[in-house]
Amino acid sequence: MHLHLASNPRVLYLVTDSSEERSGLPGRALVFRAGENHSTQAIVEFLPKSEVNLVNTVRLTTRGIRGCLGLISIENDIFLALVTSATDIGNTRPSSTTPESVARIHEVSFFSLTSPIWDDHTADSMEVLDDNANYTSTPTTFEHPCVPLTKILSSGSFYYATDSSWDLSSRLARRLNRNEKTHRDLAIFDERFVWNEYIARSLLDFRARLDPHERDDFDRCQFIILAIQGYVGTFTMALPAPPTNGAPTIATLSLISRLGSKRAGTRFNTRGVDDDGHCANFVETETVFSNDQHCVSYVQVRGSVPLFWEQQGIQTFGQRIQITRPHASQPAFERHFAQVTEEYGAAHAINLLGAKENETILSAAYDRHLQIARGVLGDSISITHFDFHNQVRIGGHDSVMRELRRIEDITDHIDKFGFTMCDAGTDEIITDQKGVFRTNCLDCLDRTNFIQDILSRTTLESYLLLVRREWILAQALWVHHRELWAENGDALSKIYAGTGALNTSFTRSGKRTLAGVLSDATKSVSRAYINNFQDKAKQTAIDMFLGNLSTQRQVTIFDPIHDSVRAALDNRINEYSSMKKCIIFVGTWNLNGRPPSESLLSWLFPRESIEDPDMFVLGFQEIVPLTAQQIVQADPEKRRVWEHRILDTLDRRPNKKSSYVLLRSEQLVGTALVVLVKSELASVIRNVEATSRKARIQSHLTGLRGMSGNKGAVGIRLDYHDTNFCFLTAHLAAGHANVEERNQDYWTIVNGLRFLKEKTISSHDNIIWLADTNYRINLDNDTVRSLAQTGNFDGLVAADQLKHVMDLRQAFVGYEEGPLLFRPTYRYDLGTDNYDTSEKMRIPAWTDRVLYRGRQLDLSVYSRAELKGSDHRPVFSIFHANVRVIDGAKRAHLSKLLLDSVLSTSPGENLDEKLASLSLPDDYKNSEYPPPSSDTAAWWNGADHPDGLISFSEFDPSKHHRHTNPFDSPTDTPLSSSPSSSDEELYTHALSLPTSTMITTPTLKPTVLFSGSSSASPEPTITNSANGTGDSKGPGATKRPPPPPPPRSTKPGADNSSTS
Repeated sequence: MHLHLASNPRVLYLVTDSSEERSGLPGRALVFRAGENHSTQAIVEFLPKSEVNLVNTVRLTTRGIRGCLGLISIENDIFLALVTSATDIGNTRPSSTTPESVARIHEVSFFSLTSPIWDDHTADSMEVLDDNANYTSTPTTFEHPCVPLTKILSSGSFYYATDSSWDLSSRLARRLNRNEKTHRDLAIFDERFVWNEYIARSLLDFRARLDPHERDDFDRCQFIILAIQGYVGTFTMALPAPPTNGAPTIATLSLISRLGSKRAGTRFNTRGVDDDGHCANFVETETVFSNDQHCVSYVQVRGSVPLFWEQQGIQTFGQRIQITRPHASQPAFERHFAQVTEEYGAAHAINLLGAKENETILSAAYDRHLQIARGVLGDSISITHFDFHNQVRIGGHDSVMRELRRIEDITDHIDKFGFTMCDAGTDEIITDQKGVFRTNCLDCLDRTNFIQDILSRTTLESYLLLVRREWILAQALWVHHRELWAENGDALSKIYAGTGALNTSFTRSGKRTLAGVLSDATKSVSRAYINNFQDKAKQTAIDMFLGNLSTQRQVTIFDPIHDSVRAALDNRINEYSSMKKCIIFVGTWNLNGRPPSESLLSWLFPRESIEDPDMFVLGFQEIVPLTAQQIVQADPEKRRVWEHRILDTLDRRPNKKSSYVLLRSEQLVGTALVVLVKSELASVIRNVEATSRKARIQSHLTGLRGMSGNKGAVGIRLDYHDTNFCFLTAHLAAGHANVEERNQDYWTIVNGLRFLKEKTISSHDNIIWLADTNYRINLDNDTVRSLAQTGNFDGLVAADQLKHVMDLRQAFVGYEEGPLLFRPTYRYDLGTDNYDTSEKMRIPAWTDRVLYRGRQLDLSVYSRAELKGSDHRPVFSIFHANVRVIDGAKRAHLSKLLLDSVLSTSPGENLDEKLASLSLPDDYKNSEYPPPSSDTAAWWNGADHPDGLISFSEFDPSKHHRHTNPFDSPTDTPLSSSPSSSDEELYTHALSLPTSTMITTPTLKPTVLFSGSSSASPEPTITNSANGTGDSKGPGATKRPPPPPPPRSTKPGADNSSTS
């Protein structure tokens, strides 16, 4: 294809070329121009090439276009992303009826729909850099705004299918299980692994609105490319033929690694899991072996330890690990494994973390969470701990395979999981893989790749033992296998860590050499530099490409119908959402470096008449003594002592009604912020981020000219259901006269503090500052003390520096504060009610304040507590907040009703009035789905099934039967009456009996277990064990229902089909 430009108005034409048309493709043109709101909307047309006049156009680039990745808005311009250079990798599965060929992207160019400024600064003239490109270099005056994206997309790590009729993002078993209609549909893909889904979404929606024949032409011309990131490699080889035939067998070995895009990023910037259960560096790797008889697919996954953990500060070789939400990781952990088991069947984790202190802590937490998750997911998940580094120290790399194959738990699961095998001629599935190994180390790179190589070889050998034992001795096969895994390790390591993988010299040759050791040492040093000093800018570019930045708006294609629906949905949010009341306790206390010495009850529970708060947000200043050593490197132990005392107070309080967990805490030298929530709310509070120096200037220092942390701010943001909150604690500049310094500290924090994905303080709906602001009272000492003692607070408020600053809009613009009806909190003689009697005789002041901004916040209490363990008194506020809860199913149903209404509008009919009169029926859910289940009610326990009584006759085995095994006998042949089918006859006879079984369901969840191979009719087994699950945990044991994984997609065209 070629790209043409017409001016006045500016229009881009992507048209097929003559060579493509001679090969049988239709002559077509895809036409782009900016919409009226050109920063986020484009106008696109799909026309026959004969209807496009190219006479007055110019070729915008001399390069041929391989396809379009999508549209993206950057700096108020819309850019069209086109693949301008790619090389063919080969056919990954020659036995398929249609070629499954893959190309590797080498160059991507971005062309503006809105401005001619960048026409001479496209990829034709831009230098294309590799994975180690300097993302932090100072931009030139006329640098193309898409240069960071170009560096990522042109790194050689992206691949696409050269024929749109097959889906590179989905593994073989998933593709073969699709029906004929969706098997070759471009819009059906695994969006976990399609990296350009965000920028291609508008074009995919445009494609969906085309007529069927136009859509077919659109796909044949491959105007849209869906790209994965990772690695694809393939080798074709000749293997020995059977003795009856002298001709060799041609076989193909391919390796496909698909890197997940849901929690994407670089090594030190993206670790652990998110609230949706998506893991960092999650990769699905598929080994595909094809010959003239069969095609075999074996799938493994890798991913970061699925806990909330991160690494802060400069990381060298002794990496510091912080588990950031140790008491609130279980819901996300269970979501992750629920997704894995739903997608792949059973999952066996292989944890390769070693005996180093940090790895030991992470490994122990991993094991603890998994054992708890087994109470939800049962025996479908399990784990083996294998200290890779220790094994190498004992016996060298050669011993790893030997020792791994001696572990019974691993060998049993290799046999149990098996592999997917289909007939080479018909694509009929013969066997299905029934589970997956999930391997991890710290980075999920070097050690993980080494182990996955062994598992792949072991499984491939098990196939060969069944069909062609002599091929196990074929050196060509294993040489290619080693080379593919070595290249795979290098490719994935370059993406995540910036260098090639360690240990690849052994993977390639089977030997550990001096050159390999030196190469690994060089890579380690390079990783430390790249990850600490270049990856933050690269992370921003990745987030921009995936649409993760909070300031981004997705490009849409002009479509008045869907635009009307979107606008109507926005205006009717109250119809598909509800408001939930919550209570937030906010407290701040300057501790003067003191440990806890008295009961905290009078601070944390100051009013008996108020319900238990849903959330405690506590800010501390001077939590450690501000010595030079602490300023350079803070000790977190003091914070942990206070966290323990707070949790102990909440747990041991009289008349306890609620339990609390520590959601998140963060410390910047003497300033610390702690958030605790009710235990039952941990699963609905998501996207919890704390400020840290690890990412994007997140702990912002203001003291000593920003070089240390004696003053500064710490922030924690979160989403409670569908409402966001930002909490900040700060310690501003001291000194009675230093008002301007305090103002400057405030603006430094506001302008410099960033959360992940470019979220700022002001981007939140609800913001609360709980801080030692250090603003004083502009009166003499005697007057302040006299007014404070007599309770004449109006006179003090009139002279309060902070009130004056806010009135002049010099700081805290737009914030509110409750009435100051309590005495100044600073400064007291320790342990007394006396204001400062030291030589300095400091003037009392309200230094400790709570300020807030947000429509959902209603302040009900603002006061102080009479604790005397510090020279400050603690301050507290109690807020009543409205939290919005969006019903996704209800929103989707309303969207469908609105769309149907728009489409059925007659000429002359008033659309606005029609949409305004449309409402959801009260029983809208009953027509499609049963009501959601809970711990007290379930759809299967009703009038039709009293007490969970389900008749055998309701289970029709024919609904579950799949003819996937070519060795199955037809049911109408004499073979069907052979003794081997007697179990089936007995089962069929049992179905005809009017028998009912009581299902024991302590958790109100029916358990119907299907046993048997995938090639036979699954037999439902109704369990009658004490726990209703069929396991052997003993009487009375119950399982909690697992947290529902987020829907794979709510976008049209996503593949939500289940697979074995």
